[in-house]
Amino acid sequence: MPETSSMLESVVAYLQQAEPSSVYAVLFLSAYFENVIPPIPGDVPVALAGYLLTFSHITVSAALFWSTFGSVAGFMTVFLLSRFLGLKLYAAGESEVRHKFARSIHKLFPPSEMEAVRQKFSGHGYMAVLVNRFLFGSRAVICIVAGMLHLKIPLVLAASFVSSLLWNILLLSTGYLLGSNWDKIGQYAVLYTAPFTILFTGFIIWKVVAYLKKRKQQADGA
Repeated sequence: MPETSSMLESVVAYLQQAEPSSVYAVLFLSAYFENVIPPIPGDVPVALAGYLLTFSHITVSAALFWSTFGSVAGFMTVFLLSRFLGLKLYAAGESEVRHKFARSIHKLFPPSEMEAVRQKFSGHGYMAVLVNRFLFGSRAVICIVAGMLHLKIPLVLAASFVSSLLWNILLLSTGYLLGSNWDKIGQYAVLYTAPFTILFTGFIIWKVVAYLKKRKQQADGA
């Protein structure tokens, strides 16, 4: 699409001449809103920053800090909102929830069994947060599910920080090495994320199916 290409070229030209503070602001905001509004491409500006390192006044440490800070802040925003809503959905003593989504959640994971679900999958939840940046197309889902599972805030914060830090190091390095071809980062991102996504998705599906099968057997035997 010519218009999109022209707009991207304009942004690149602006950032090449912009003050470092402007570049860092773009890194933070794009990384933050990528988690809050998933269609926003947060990885692209980080790869661009890697390219800009060759002739701009920005530094590796500052670019890494602001992109990681934005990623973690965005992830934790969605996680905390989901955690708050999850507690509301399963709060003891509340009247019957009428919302369609809530009824669907209760049907799949009844309130009486939710604590068992949390204990069963909490360990996998932390692992999912740890690798979430390397999972294609599921980052937003992971922060929501992590919140619904009521995972511990300090552990989620630590896991999301490590995940974002490693991923942004990879993006900055790749953008730097690609040079003027930095815009091909999407092709490399797929190569980076595909193995993690396939393995982790398969593992989670297996665990969920096994759990639901066991729950059905217990219900039939009751």
